[in-house]
Amino acid sequence: MAQYARRGIHGQTVEAIARRILTGEIAAGATLNLVALQEEFDVSLTALREALKVLSAKGIVDARQKRGTFVRPRADWNLLDGDVIRWQFAEGTDQRLLDQLHEVRAIIEPAAARLAATRATDDDVAALDRALTEMAEADGDPAAAIAADLAFHRALLAATHNELLERMEVVMETGLAERDRLVHGGTAHDDPVPSHRAVVDALRERDETAAETAMRELLDKAVRDVEKARGRRGSQ
Repeated sequence: MAQYARRGIHGQTVEAIARRILTGEIAAGATLNLVALQEEFDVSLTALREALKVLSAKGIVDARQKRGTFVRPRADWNLLDGDVIRWQFAEGTDQRLLDQLHEVRAIIEPAAARLAATRATDDDVAALDRALTEMAEADGDPAAAIAADLAFHRALLAATHNELLERMEVVMETGLAERDRLVHGGTAHDDPVPSHRAVVDALRERDETAAETAMRELLDKAVRDVEKARGRRGSQ
């Protein structure tokens, strides 16, 4: 995944162009007017091209002689890139994307929990316990609750000791954070600790079936929490 500095003129230029493309303001197949963009963002042509290199690395734009720089079809975009996922949430909660990310989690995390039950070390369990403690201590602080939840799911993937599964955090982290902002941003929500503790207890007991079941139940609860949060917003 190509990295870039989000702050400063470079980062702002990348973000602005990316959001316009992902929201459809600049359509797939459209040729970018580099002179107009250069003037709008008040950057040098070199700086603009550096920003476009970031988008090119993510499969969003390309350049050809005679045609210039253009937006590639959505099928070519690296939709598993953390920045691409984040940009899709930039203009507000994308319910369709949230649903798709939940489907991905429902496929990956129960199996990851089952695998972690056979491979988790004492250090892995300790990391999960720390996340539970942070979750309990969040005490209504949305930012702390989100950070603790992310730490838990990151630690769970790490406990599988499978490098490819660990990398899935890039796919899930942004969507999970957006889901958490939706849920924890409300006036009230259910205590998340018991459902997460059930997973850790199963891992501690090396019970593969219980770990997988607990994770499925946790994810089912996550869906219910999102539906409640949507209902709260819809009634406001």
